[in-house]
Amino acid sequence: MSTARTDITLPPDLRKTTGTGPVRLQQPIFVDSIPPCNHACPAGENIQAWLDKAQAGDFESAWRTLVRDNPMPAIHGRVCYHPCESSCNRQHVDDAVSIHAVERFLGDLALENGWLPELDRQPSGKKILIVGAGPSGLSAAWHLALLGHEVEIREAGPMAGGMMRFGIPAYRMPRDILDGEVARIEKIGVKITLNSKVEDVMATKEAEAFDAVFMSIGAHLAKHVDIPARDSGRILDAVSYLASVERGEEPKLGRRVAVYGGGNTAMDAARTAKRLGAEETMIIYRRDREHMPAHDFEAVEAESEGIKINWLRTIREIDSTTFQVEVMEVDENGRPQPTGVIETLEADSLVLALGQNVDTSVIERIPGVSLAWDGVVEVNNNMMTGAEGIFAGGDMVPSERTVTIATGHGKKAARHIDAWLKGTTYQKAPTQPSVDFDALHLRYYTDAQQRQQASLPPEHRTGDFREVTAGLSAKEAQFEAARCYSCGNCFECDGCFGACPEEAVIKLGKGKRYEINYDLCTGCQACFLQCPCHAIEMVKTENRA
Repeated sequence: MSTARTDITLPPDLRKTTGTGPVRLQQPIFVDSIPPCNHACPAGENIQAWLDKAQAGDFESAWRTLVRDNPMPAIHGRVCYHPCESSCNRQHVDDAVSIHAVERFLGDLALENGWLPELDRQPSGKKILIVGAGPSGLSAAWHLALLGHEVEIREAGPMAGGMMRFGIPAYRMPRDILDGEVARIEKIGVKITLNSKVEDVMATKEAEAFDAVFMSIGAHLAKHVDIPARDSGRILDAVSYLASVERGEEPKLGRRVAVYGGGNTAMDAARTAKRLGAEETMIIYRRDREHMPAHDFEAVEAESEGIKINWLRTIREIDSTTFQVEVMEVDENGRPQPTGVIETLEADSLVLALGQNVDTSVIERIPGVSLAWDGVVEVNNNMMTGAEGIFAGGDMVPSERTVTIATGHGKKAARHIDAWLKGTTYQKAPTQPSVDFDALHLRYYTDAQQRQQASLPPEHRTGDFREVTAGLSAKEAQFEAARCYSCGNCFECDGCFGACPEEAVIKLGKGKRYEINYDLCTGCQACFLQCPCHAIEMVKTENRA
């Protein structure tokens, strides 16, 4: 169903503004701008490009375009918090394009069909060591291998994946999907050595003739807090708890479990405890819902599964299974302040989910490497530490700690490492302006609601670790991709061609777009005003009779 837009107004003196008549003051030019989704993607994906191929039904080409930037789309389609969708211009009309759902579909289809990237590379003769097989290390390995370098990842743990495996439960990140994405990275030539902790980076680099090292150790050390306890039940940290569950070691936490914290890890720990048999699971958090670090949908899903969240509460003392908690209130700066009001809660065990730190002991042994006050590694604009040839990214450097940001770090580091090995400096192309919603000319649009992913009912979730959210079908994924407005980039809709009163717009053939005959163009703006995606700009030109 098409709906006409009635809120578009034209300048009162269009003739003066457009420069039509004896003097042309401006003329149209075709431009390519950055769509807001691309601009917002931490992994630097060319989202609009692969959506274009997906909407045409060319799913394999879409996947190949996607993995030029992100080697793990089946993972990111599940665990990325998709800031691209928060920036999508379509949300101002109906719903944002469900980019993550289409990405997941493409990733799953690639695993099903065994797709591999086209390997057009010449061996460089260079060896790179990557320390840590989390998202940042895996991403860097993928891109460096595609550039022709010999890459080995050394992982201290028994399995690759880092916090994607040991920090994200299987109901959000199925292990067969994770294993499949890792296996593809190995298939393009990356060597992954497990149970191999690098104790001395410089000695290993020299002894084994590595030309560069990328440090990508994840934040696996839990932060702790001192809570007075006369006689407490079991207390453990969320990171260790989730990791032990992954290893098949299920800690016995009792009938009532409390989780202390308000981040995504706290939500995962509480939901995991529920799945492992806890009859009562609660979260205790010192701020309110508005100021929690967890994404809101995480709290919504936790509550739907019967988990109680005690907002504005902080633990003051534990005596056996009795928790004394103080009621807090949020001040004008969003900070929690004590009220002096004490309440009592009962729980058999406590899981601390107060954040994580990186184990920097191996880094501290490297001469020249500096650590910031908060324990992260200081790197320059090229992601190199103070030690020549030692790079770092992911949780180790200042940034938000998400899978997608870490993946973006891996790609960025690979480009800088490649350039450094060649004796040059990687220079990112200048960023074009992003096209916001007000720049679009959506006179007519199709009312096409976002395709929703099915999910298990809450009452069927907590008995096991089956994946909660389902994927899209091929038909749904193609429909969803077709909802993209192609912001900032011509998609050859022929609107400019049909709107020009002087027949100055010339079609060049499919895939070649258009050109403008300026001998015929009067600068009337007809093409510019009807272009739905803002692929045309009006620029000043010399006065011309």
